[in-house]
Amino acid sequence: MNDMQDEERRDWQQGWRGFRAKAMQTYVAARTPWRRFWRQVSRYMPKRLYARSLIIVIAPMILLQSVIAFVFMERHWQTVTQRLSQAVTRDIAAIIELIEQFPDEEAHADIIRIAQDKMALKISIEPPDPLPPPGPKPFFSILDQTLGEEITRQINLPFWLDTVGDSNIVEIRIRMEESVLRIFARRSQAYASNTHIFLLWMVGTSLVLLSIAVAFLRNQIRPILQLAEAAESFGKGRPNPNFKPRGAEEVRRAGTAFVKMRERIERQIEQRTAMLTGVSHDLRTILTRFKLQLALSTDEDIKALDQDVEDMRSMLEGYLAFAKGEASEDPGHLDLQALLDKLREEARLRDTGFEAKLTGDPEILVRPNAFSRLVSNVVGNAFRYADNVWLEAWHGRGSLIITVEDDGPGIPQDSREDVFKPFVRLDAARNQDESGTGLGLSIARDIARSHGGDVILDDSRKGGLRVVIRVPA
Repeated sequence: MNDMQDEERRDWQQGWRGFRAKAMQTYVAARTPWRRFWRQVSRYMPKRLYARSLIIVIAPMILLQSVIAFVFMERHWQTVTQRLSQAVTRDIAAIIELIEQFPDEEAHADIIRIAQDKMALKISIEPPDPLPPPGPKPFFSILDQTLGEEITRQINLPFWLDTVGDSNIVEIRIRMEESVLRIFARRSQAYASNTHIFLLWMVGTSLVLLSIAVAFLRNQIRPILQLAEAAESFGKGRPNPNFKPRGAEEVRRAGTAFVKMRERIERQIEQRTAMLTGVSHDLRTILTRFKLQLALSTDEDIKALDQDVEDMRSMLEGYLAFAKGEASEDPGHLDLQALLDKLREEARLRDTGFEAKLTGDPEILVRPNAFSRLVSNVVGNAFRYADNVWLEAWHGRGSLIITVEDDGPGIPQDSREDVFKPFVRLDAARNQDESGTGLGLSIARDIARSHGGDVILDDSRKGGLRVVIRVPA
């Protein structure tokens, strides 16, 4: 008995799993077309928050007014037009009945006078000529359709209708047995002609509401744009002290969080710099005593110790520069042409071939000392390990691109990211006998990224290393 129950339970569980699997497949298959549809729609949707907010405001307004306009046109306008057309057709039917009852010409003159005075219809009785061919119908022919249906229903005689010839007059011709009745009626007698006032009010109020919405949306979007600009400026090393959180509560909270985050980062940088400055000061004091003791000594072997002390001082300067990162420097204008001239002079002193080319505006807005150190570190490495160096700088369209190529030994491709790590020097690529701390490229990339850019290594067409510096400017 227990075995049968277990078998039934297993069958039920397998059936339930199969049902769930089929239901899931059906659900996924049903959602796939919708996902494709929304994916196609999202491609054409605007990407900016201001445009999307306008769509959120405009789309419901247009939809609501379209529904209201449709209901008005379908119900009110058509009903009023139908009632007016019924009244005009009823008057025409009465005139036709009088003409048939009193066929003499004197009675016709009285009928024409009564129609004009009492019914506001201008009529004439003409010979039984054939009716004109049907004329063109307007695109929105609610009057033609409604008035034609009423004439057919109440009079049921051949007729010709013209609502296009004169915008204020409707002409009707009805073929009777012995004559043709020609009627001229005002359009307002058979048609709800004041509907455009409703449309005008609807469109006018929509424009007013839309203008108010645009003004409010612009005020709400502006704090978000200011927050984005402040974050971008801080990422490029250009602090914006005038930024204050504004706008809605959520935007104010985001702005306040950004300000606190910026203060924490600046405080951490200041603490790190202060700590390393203190360490450097203490070590410099010891090194100064060493140099004084060495200066007072006369042994020739002390030259080696003096060189070691100088190397230690150079290393300390490099460590401090790396930790400091020139973060406290204010942005300013740097003359690229003057920097290139300085590099040419250094190449001449090092007896190294150097060619430099500058395209675009030589003035850039950066932290001058830090950026000069960035370029000097990159070019200095090329001077140290190559015989010839080529530099190209291009400034325009909001960016600065500096390319430095050399004919030196280069750096293996799998080790190019390692050289940006602090204190890393490559045995195969660089001569260990050369002085250095392994911080040159680390400092260069740190400065570039603090400006919102980067430093990239690649193969040079000259046979050595190619360094590309990209920063927004």
